[in-house]
Amino acid sequence: MRMFDGQIDRRGEREELPKEILFEGEKELLKRIHEIKNELKEIEITKLSGDEIFQNGSKKLDFNLLSFWQWSSSDVVSNATRGILAEYIVGKALGCISKEDVRDEWGAYDLKTQTGVSVEVKSAAYIQSWEQSKLSKISFSIRKSLGWDRETNKFDDEKKRQADVYVFALLFHKDKETVNPLDISQWEFFVLPTKVLDERERSQYSITLPSLKKLANSVSFFELGQAVDKAKDDY
Repeated sequence: MRMFDGQIDRRGEREELPKEILFEGEKELLKRIHEIKNELKEIEITKLSGDEIFQNGSKKLDFNLLSFWQWSSSDVVSNATRGILAEYIVGKALGCISKEDVRDEWGAYDLKTQTGVSVEVKSAAYIQSWEQSKLSKISFSIRKSLGWDRETNKFDDEKKRQADVYVFALLFHKDKETVNPLDISQWEFFVLPTKVLDERERSQYSITLPSLKKLANSVSFFELGQAVDKAKDDY
């Protein structure tokens, strides 16, 4: 970007400044732009242990990060927490969550397998943590979205389904007294290539369990990796 601090004559033309002055001005401007970009660059997230202590300046307080996690995420039956838990369970089944990995909150998709297949995870359950008059009806969102590029900090221009494969995770247990989302035997999974959803003639916003069962058979936690591998060959 060229900056000009000189005068403009009556004909609308600038008085020429020495080229070395213009060049130095450009260098200073570019240097400042670079400094600003470095100041606001992406924060590199590292895994925390939970032992990290809250503090007031240099003074340590008597509560830690683990206490926050326990306070905010102990209801693993709730929709929001169960959805993240489902991502984790699927990631462990696919072997694509390493010891040091942390969840990407703003990723275009939820997981990527070791062979490069991107995976979107959707979860549902009959049982909710609140009082219910009946079991919840099972339906999964399959809405298209605008992908976001963290390197450019821009969204895509066109909505689409970002992942290669969808995994629908259903916590199928129906007894409130014994429901336990940490028990993988209470989950079943349905796997579909994204192109099947794109070509679907019915709703492009959601899919019910009966419709899903017409398109895919359920698999267990231990069968999930093989099912995703099979689906990737179809996308």
